[in-house]
Amino acid sequence: MGIKVIVEITAKPGKRAELHGLLEGIIAKHGVGMPGYLGSTRYEVVDQPDVLVELAEWESVEARNEHMKAAMESGVFAPLMDLMGAPFRVTVIRALS
Repeated sequence: MGIKVIVEITAKPGKRAELHGLLEGIIAKHGVGMPGYLGSTRYEVVDQPDVLVELAEWESVEARNEHMKAAMESGVFAPLMDLMGAPFRVTVIRALS
């Protein structure tokens, strides 16, 4: 059964657009075509101008974990840290059976 991942990222004040652009580039280069990755969409939080939310779909928890392990080891996400104003929050969900 597939999973969805909700990622909430808070940018430094006024840096959400820059953070969004950087994230889009990382996803285009390192996400699309990865085993188990089914796609994702980024959203703005209407009443919080520095917050962006990503909803991602994965085939399985294991596929996402493998991808995240490799990404963290390679430092793919390191450039995002300079634009973040707070630690990101991740929630992994799946449909009730």
